[in-house]
Amino acid sequence: MLELKNISLSNPGFSLKNISFKVNKGEYFVLLGMSGAGKSMLLEMIAGLTNPDSGEIILNEKPINKSKPYEREVGLVFQDHAIFPHLTVGGNIGYALKRQSLSHSAKQELIQSIADRIQIGQLLHRQPSTLSGGELQRVALARTLVQKPEVLLLDEPLAAIDTKLKAEIRSLLRQLNREGQTIVHVTHDFDEAISLANRIAIVHEGKIIQTGTPEEVFSSPRSEFVAHFVGIRNFFKAKLIETETGCIAELGKSLRIVSTQKSGSGEGYLMIRGEDLTISVENYESSARNNFMGKIIEVSGSRSGMDVIINIGVPVHVIVSKESVKDLGLVEGKSVWVHFKASALSIIPIQ
Repeated sequence: MLELKNISLSNPGFSLKNISFKVNKGEYFVLLGMSGAGKSMLLEMIAGLTNPDSGEIILNEKPINKSKPYEREVGLVFQDHAIFPHLTVGGNIGYALKRQSLSHSAKQELIQSIADRIQIGQLLHRQPSTLSGGELQRVALARTLVQKPEVLLLDEPLAAIDTKLKAEIRSLLRQLNREGQTIVHVTHDFDEAISLANRIAIVHEGKIIQTGTPEEVFSSPRSEFVAHFVGIRNFFKAKLIETETGCIAELGKSLRIVSTQKSGSGEGYLMIRGEDLTISVENYESSARNNFMGKIIEVSGSRSGMDVIINIGVPVHVIVSKESVKDLGLVEGKSVWVHFKASALSIIPIQ
């Protein structure tokens, strides 16, 4: 449906390099990356506000590089809403219909219909200065959706609203997508991406470095940057030694970790999610092949529970519940055992 082929753009101090991806009809596609990675610039090129130096942008099998913005059948919602302060809510929504040869009554009917759909039908006579951040976001969405775009482009749509309103807008965006609206959404927030996306593309330093479902990106990062970006903190460079049943990862001079994953011998990275490690006060027999004694460095809160950092030769992050912290008496300086299965590890060889 929407395809970018080898899109490149050079600006002073920054460039996009051979960006390629496809967005299927009805898909919720998220471009995820840190500020300055080039995500918003990609939206502007799709919308026709900026032209690439090279490459093709294709919508429904037709190149649109040379099409004017209003000819592209895409709609861009800006991060700052870009609401006209001198127009009412209805006037802002209707502004997008100026180029359409509709009667006044048809336009009013369309404005009311889309406003009702976005749950702001009762606000049409209000001035923008009287609206909340969430209401302004809905007005911006309605003004774009009234044009019936093939692709809805969202630039950090949840960045400027509070937590409660974020939940409401997320629910609205999911509903729009369920109704068939194709969406390309730019954000730097992984929680936002994983809660909305069918697929995610990670953008870093002007390149797409990984694309996949949220589950694929979260569980199998392909680089150290992606692992840290999505919140996987147990990510270590290692010397890999292949064995008959998998491999041994050597970290430093004395720490040897067993994995069931075959990787070949050489340099690579070892990764394990904090939820896949367990803690005990004493060693015990289990199916886990990796068992190490260490000392607790820090205990702190995390999104998933409590983050217990333990030095086993390298600092590892173990995610446990508050109840486990209390029951096991997990405090800084205490010696404990850390256990994890050989099958829980992911190995990324350095090519």
